[in-house]
Amino acid sequence: MKFLIIIPAHNEENNLPFTLDSLLHQTYRDFKIVVVNDGSTDGTREVVKRYTDLDSRFATINLEKSAHQPGSKVVNAFNKGLQTQEMEKFDIICKFDADIILPEDYLETVKNSFQKNPQHGLIGGLLYVEKDGGWVYEGNSNRHHVRGPMKAYRKEGFLQMKGLRETLGWDNIDAVLLENLGWREVVLPELHVKLIKVKGADYTIRPADYYGRYFYFLGLRRLLAYIAASKEALKSRSVSFFFAIVKSYEHCRSEKLELKISKEEQKIINGQRWKMLKKKWLKI
Repeated sequence: MKFLIIIPAHNEENNLPFTLDSLLHQTYRDFKIVVVNDGSTDGTREVVKRYTDLDSRFATINLEKSAHQPGSKVVNAFNKGLQTQEMEKFDIICKFDADIILPEDYLETVKNSFQKNPQHGLIGGLLYVEKDGGWVYEGNSNRHHVRGPMKAYRKEGFLQMKGLRETLGWDNIDAVLLENLGWREVVLPELHVKLIKVKGADYTIRPADYYGRYFYFLGLRRLLAYIAASKEALKSRSVSFFFAIVKSYEHCRSEKLELKISKEEQKIINGQRWKMLKKKWLKI
């Protein structure tokens, strides 16, 4: 099985060498890597050139700086990279971030899992962050969800769900659509992926605005969005945080901002959310 690995990168000269080195030293070597330099103003371009000069499996494209919002920006860069490649040559499509360090058996383990389990459509490991001189589980999501920095898709499933959406919530939308198509999302807990910097550190949008927009672009209906907002407010122990999220969500609704999912996909996403809610809280 051959991997196509696409890595969007914006001003990652300090982190990208760790990511590319970890790929260079993988035990499984049948892959191609495309680094999408998304308008970097630092030395990212020069970093990538060192690897493209060293190994023919590394390639790059250079874009003008994207004006897209968080979530859509990284997928826009990913899609630009994808458009330069011949999909029929590959079996596994990966979207990796430019600030992760993969264990050397990462690709081999993912490949074996795909080969042994024909129903697996999306595979990844667990994210770890540095703390007090060691690496600890990040814990920002459940252990059954493949995080955005390290997505590996079986090509058939990727094509069936029509690729990644250029929107906030893309890394949850993909999992829901794949599940609806009969594919499984699988986390391999033995694969520890080191995350060099905290996700969202580059975002300028306020947290409440982020969540409101996130719930809107995920396609959540009003009641589900309010429930999701209340959960975030409970974490922060702030009633005002709930109302700020709701205000952001309702602003998106009033502006009728374009969703990147179809009406049918929105129905699927809301149905899956209700199913999860009933299972977790109502024990149905």
